[in-house]
Amino acid sequence: MSYELIGITVLWTFLFGYLLVASIDFGAGFFSFYSVLTGHRNKIHSMIQRYLSPVWEVTNVFLIFFVVGLVGFFPDSAYYYGTGLLVPGSIALVLLAIRGVYYAYNTYGLEGKNNLVYMGLYGATGLLIPAALSTILAISEGGVIVESRGRVELDWAAFVGNPYTWAVILLALVSVLYISAMFLSYYSHRAGDEIAFEVVRKYALFWSFPTIAASVLAFFQINKQNPVHFANMLNDAWMFTASFLCFAGAVYLVWQRRRIGTCFVLVILQFAFAWYGYGRSHLPYILYPYINIESSFTNDAMGIALISAFVAGLLVLVPSLVLLMRLFLFDAKYVRGHAGRKG
Repeated sequence: MSYELIGITVLWTFLFGYLLVASIDFGAGFFSFYSVLTGHRNKIHSMIQRYLSPVWEVTNVFLIFFVVGLVGFFPDSAYYYGTGLLVPGSIALVLLAIRGVYYAYNTYGLEGKNNLVYMGLYGATGLLIPAALSTILAISEGGVIVESRGRVELDWAAFVGNPYTWAVILLALVSVLYISAMFLSYYSHRAGDEIAFEVVRKYALFWSFPTIAASVLAFFQINKQNPVHFANMLNDAWMFTASFLCFAGAVYLVWQRRRIGTCFVLVILQFAFAWYGYGRSHLPYILYPYINIESSFTNDAMGIALISAFVAGLLVLVPSLVLLMRLFLFDAKYVRGHAGRKG
């Protein structure tokens, strides 16, 4: 396996980690606010806060690794994506800052943390951030970034008027809610909180079919946006078939209220097959037609150093996240809310 292929695989793995952890975080924030509006606050709010309390500070580590690594491995990406993501990236940063302010209020018990406006902003960021960040996938398919007279510009008319852009945003929104609801179903079930479990289980079932429908819509929109990529996806169709089978298994188990832990493992596998199938079929391009992993890769010496550093980062980050979960999220007393707030 070449250095550039190892590099992009490591980066894609970091981004997949962010996809899972951030989706749970963003969706949980939205459901927390939604529970206030629907009168379910006393049923699920405390359970959600027990999850968010020890996790929110580490969520963005995956994203930081990915951004730094993308520029390090493929320097041209800063030139092209720096322009394409200037507006959506700036919006995402502002929204992350707003979300961080709410976390500070909530974590340190400052006055106003239960203010409905603050909670509304917090819940809204849970949907707006993934919507903003997902635009990178729409941009990567080409057709919206143009290079003329040595300048790179985003064709806003093509970007906003492109059905694939909105298909990706829709998929990001419903996927966040689906992944989060599935995890919260597992978390509440493990806590033995049957009232919360029944509420979030309904959320999981409700958002399951919009998720698969949005996935199919985005899949076929790629054919119009980038026929070459679509043809590559058909060559890896077994990965998307496996993703659908995992989806069907997860929905069946949560519907039957059986083996909820296995259910969430199937959700992880569902998105893993789809994520790596999409990424594999996208190669060798990171951005059509400008950034190719072979021609845009940094020199070998830098590549080896970056690969070593990022693999070491994975070996530290993943066990640390597992340890965090064992100490807090899946501690028998903490998960039931009997140990007070930690962290």
